[in-house]
Amino acid sequence: MLKDLVKALNLDSKIVGGVVAKEIVDLFYTVKPEDKIELFTAEDPRAGELYRHTMSHIMAQAIQRIYKNAKFAIGPTIENGFYYDVDVDVPLNEDELKKIEEEMKKIIKEDLPLEKFSMTAREAIDYFESKDQPYKVEIIKDLNEDNVTLYRQGEFVDLCRGPHMPSTGRVKYFKLLNVAGAYWRGDEKNKMLQRIYGTAFYKKEDLESYLKMIEEAEKRDHRKLGPQLDLFSIHPDVAPGMVFFHPKGTIIRRELEKYWREEHKKSGYVEVVTPMVMNESLWRQSGHWDHYKENMYFTEKENQMYAIKPMNCPGHIMIYKSQTRSYKDLPLRMCELGTVHRYERSGVVHGLFRTRAFTQDDAHIFCTEDQIEDEIKGVISLIDKTYKLFGFPYKVELSTRPENSMGSDEIWEKSTNALRAALEHVGLLYQVNEGDGAFYGPKIDFHVKDSIGRTWQCATIQLDFLMPERFGISYTGSDNLDHRPVMIHRVIYGSIERFIGILIEHYAGAFPAWISPIQVAVLPISDKHAEYAKKVVQILDEKEIRTILDDKPRKINYKIREAQIQKIPYMLIIGDREIETGSVAVRLRSGKDLGDLKTDDFISKILKEIKDKSQTSFGE
Repeated sequence: MLKDLVKALNLDSKIVGGVVAKEIVDLFYTVKPEDKIELFTAEDPRAGELYRHTMSHIMAQAIQRIYKNAKFAIGPTIENGFYYDVDVDVPLNEDELKKIEEEMKKIIKEDLPLEKFSMTAREAIDYFESKDQPYKVEIIKDLNEDNVTLYRQGEFVDLCRGPHMPSTGRVKYFKLLNVAGAYWRGDEKNKMLQRIYGTAFYKKEDLESYLKMIEEAEKRDHRKLGPQLDLFSIHPDVAPGMVFFHPKGTIIRRELEKYWREEHKKSGYVEVVTPMVMNESLWRQSGHWDHYKENMYFTEKENQMYAIKPMNCPGHIMIYKSQTRSYKDLPLRMCELGTVHRYERSGVVHGLFRTRAFTQDDAHIFCTEDQIEDEIKGVISLIDKTYKLFGFPYKVELSTRPENSMGSDEIWEKSTNALRAALEHVGLLYQVNEGDGAFYGPKIDFHVKDSIGRTWQCATIQLDFLMPERFGISYTGSDNLDHRPVMIHRVIYGSIERFIGILIEHYAGAFPAWISPIQVAVLPISDKHAEYAKKVVQILDEKEIRTILDDKPRKINYKIREAQIQKIPYMLIIGDREIETGSVAVRLRSGKDLGDLKTDDFISKILKEIKDKSQTSFGE
């Protein structure tokens, strides 16, 4: 069939299994259920899914060969990789992964064809029961379909919709990465399975590049760097999924908040503070009770049920409702650094990235329908300015109505079109992410790219016609009649905790001076230089430059090394020459020596760097 396809397309090519190899471009193909053939290049995301999905089957076959009693759950593709959840008696450590990798290489060399075939659901259940595969049986029963599709490669048969590469020999460049625990179907009441993660790429150089990125990411892991730099700690025995910020981490947080407040004031926002605990009735009215109850914390006092807020929006609506509003008051831009609590299963809690308590840099804009586009443009401008400050390029997604949502089709279409129009008028390129909106409205999500190429979803803009209706809020128009305002929900950082985690890994702990917990370390060479060093520290303190003095009785090289480990941007070395000339010898944490500077000159330079919020030291 592929040969006929090549001939029909008049391609001067040689066929390599399921790949049409041309001089410039490699084409993949897949056959849709309606027998429609689709071609796409190796750069297309569908190509990656095709060979990674095939690789997950190869891994499962290798596991079956090594561990005869292995039971298989699911094995999907994920971004840049794949995994398979398996039930085996042996702990799958690094040595076991090597065995699986070697067996996978053998299967690839065998070049086994992947053959698609069908069974009735009853036949498939009988087949998998005979093979002692209870998870597959459960999946088939839940599908509630008359017929199911399977794939065979050699002796291995798996339940799968496909598609796949035509044979195991068509995928070569892979690596098994690690093993994690995963409850069957994500339910803590079910058995804990072992999830084996792997990655695969069409080109060898792409695999090598990705593995280097992973290696670099491990070095930057905020869960290691945070405690090493004395920024934060997590104590799961007393506060699972919650963060204790230490003095140094609190400095970073306060600097981010200070910048946030300055920019929001410039943009016409007013800051508010709302209660942490509010009556259950408020959350029923907002819709959170019906759509978000499982993620909320509750408490009961005096026969009244209260919820610890998972979101700030209902509190802001109460402030809006506290007085009569006119069209002249709109847009009303209300912002809050509001701490919220959301239940996350212990298995998914992850450092600063996934917590049960976090602070959102939240804001809600109450406006007229005519003001929607301008307000969204203003938010996009603020997001763009903030991300450029940290050197983050970003991509944009428009997320549409999810299954678990409220409101009419008409309102959803209206709000989605409003977001789309704003994006297009601003000229931002975007992708549509079907079904990933909030339960009360569509949203625009911003994904930032860090220094080693990973992306993180941070800012979001959500357009909401529904909550103003549920709370019955209004404003008096120029016609003296009541009108319903529109509500725009938005965050810039997202979660302060998560954003700090991203920054730790983005900078590898070497923060720019303006947010660095300690900006300068003053290092006297010996005891006789300590008195002058103290005077330098005093001058820097008066200028509100965050400074430490290391006057411990040890060699200067040890002091320099300690300051570098703590990733302090500047070190000022004090010796005889510096005392004689009234100067300081400036050294960067990178090891670069800037030579001697007059103390006042150094202060002028670093103060300018801090004021400008520069991403680099003035000597680089």
